[in-house]
Amino acid sequence: MSVSHDILRPSESFEQADLELWPIGNCQVSGLVDRTGALVWGCVPRVDGDPVFCALLNGDRRDAGIWRFELEGQISLEQHYERNTAILVTRIEAEDGSAVEIRDFCPRFESSGRMYRPVAWVRNVRPVSGNPRLRVVLKPMRDYGAEIAPTTHGTNHVRYLIGPQALRLSTDAPIGYVLEDRSFRVESELHFFLGPDEPFSGNLRSELQRMEALTRDYWKIWTRGLHIPLEWQDEVIRCAIGLKLCQHEETGAIVAALTTSLPEAPGSERNWDYRFCWIRDSYYTVQALNRLGALDVMEKYLAYLRNIVDSAKGGQIQPLYSVMGEHELEETFATNLAGYRGMGPVRRGNAAYTQVQHDCYGQIVMPTAQGFFDRRLLRMADDRDFAKLEQVGEMAWAMHDQPDAGLWEFRTRQEVHTYSAVMCWAACDRLANVADHLGKADRREFWRERAEAIRQRIETEAWKDSEDGGHYGASFQSDYLDASLLQMIELRFISPDNPRFTSTFAAIERELRRGNHMLRYAAEDDFGAPETAFNVCTFWLIEALHIAGRDTEARTLFETMLGHTTRSGMLSEDLDYENNELWGNFPQTYSLVGVINCAGLLSKPWSEVR
Repeated sequence: MSVSHDILRPSESFEQADLELWPIGNCQVSGLVDRTGALVWGCVPRVDGDPVFCALLNGDRRDAGIWRFELEGQISLEQHYERNTAILVTRIEAEDGSAVEIRDFCPRFESSGRMYRPVAWVRNVRPVSGNPRLRVVLKPMRDYGAEIAPTTHGTNHVRYLIGPQALRLSTDAPIGYVLEDRSFRVESELHFFLGPDEPFSGNLRSELQRMEALTRDYWKIWTRGLHIPLEWQDEVIRCAIGLKLCQHEETGAIVAALTTSLPEAPGSERNWDYRFCWIRDSYYTVQALNRLGALDVMEKYLAYLRNIVDSAKGGQIQPLYSVMGEHELEETFATNLAGYRGMGPVRRGNAAYTQVQHDCYGQIVMPTAQGFFDRRLLRMADDRDFAKLEQVGEMAWAMHDQPDAGLWEFRTRQEVHTYSAVMCWAACDRLANVADHLGKADRREFWRERAEAIRQRIETEAWKDSEDGGHYGASFQSDYLDASLLQMIELRFISPDNPRFTSTFAAIERELRRGNHMLRYAAEDDFGAPETAFNVCTFWLIEALHIAGRDTEARTLFETMLGHTTRSGMLSEDLDYENNELWGNFPQTYSLVGVINCAGLLSKPWSEVR
């Protein structure tokens, strides 16, 4: 996937930019490269750390928190990923015909029996035609944009004092030119390794070329193991790689997105920090990757969940945790950053960790349940795991009819949300399945009885009679609609031909559909009425259309959504249904999951080509 187009001049305002961003990473650190080839977002020492590259949220300060290469007289730029990898190739051409190629990646490969994934970015620059003259602008910042990092340097390196541990640039480019932002003629390939503050071991040129080759091999082999649909293969592969980049491999946690504070709508102040592990979002991510056979992501996430369950007091689970499993994620404002296009605030941390969200119990139980059945796993779950999981089930039973903030995390009101109650039902239902598999007949009946009791409560309290056939309400207390009700089919709570579901689906289309897009809800919330469509809800709509037998419409809508992806093949959280502009944090795991799931549902079978 590639594109050629006129690029933003380095002097132009970042307000003219958009979410045309290209993720790179190695499951320890990540970066976002914009459509000028600049690294504009990257945190250390991990995804929720200090954004040393923060130009994405730095307003007009284009020479701070950034790493870019400027070609004198540049007129065009082309970007693409090397096929089936997370290696980004950017070609910049000047008006005199000279050109350079930049190859960006974060090293990831097996070394000495372990995965080598340093806190490091590699950028290799190669002249491909003419006599290019290049300027290197490398200005990392520290303390959330408080200041440009001071430097010290030696003959072949620059140290950037970003905090307790400095970053070190090892390069064969002229250090003086880099430090002074001066342009120079590029006559041979240049290599840049920005990583740990330690002397670079070995020959820089050959080592970085070796790292690139091994990183390329890693991604190609990982992709080769995916079970992808016949149609939309490139799109599914790119989304799968994007999802994997959102995992913090050290612990197995999966973040909701790589960014913080990209607003859901212009000037809305719906700016949230998504660099944490939501139990809900991770459930959907693991589910999608598991359908593709990416077992490594699920195994590591199950280990993360076991740690969460072990540390939970009496089975009480928070909606989200840090990638290291930390419970407290205090929400503060990074006042030194102006925000995306100057639209603050920029938040650090997320107060949703204090909320009560009862759907998380089902989202703990369901992925963990697979561990009792899947014989491919290195560590299958056992009776001790079941005993721990039953504690989570007890919380699901106790809380299924209690008010919570819901999956959309309302900050100023609580209700008994139907989606949360259905997830509590799913927790009890799946525990009954596990008990049956383990030969625990008494526990099987115990959990089946509880699941049935919750089902009856939902059918009684959530159903709203009306003249047009009635529908399930978003909560027990109200009759407004919520797109998450479409998930009742996926969760096996109700069959697709059940009149209650068909009536609910019709009501959701009438109330929440906006042309080719879907709102999560239309009712006003803490910040007023929603202004943008929620991309994963549109994918839920596509799934529902397929289930309803409206495949032609589903395929058309799916193709339309694919047309809204960035040139990197990714999606953010939200989309303006009037002008189709992307908004919200990026890349959003929910949205990438939607692409994968819908492609699997709608694709022609492989048997058609055999």
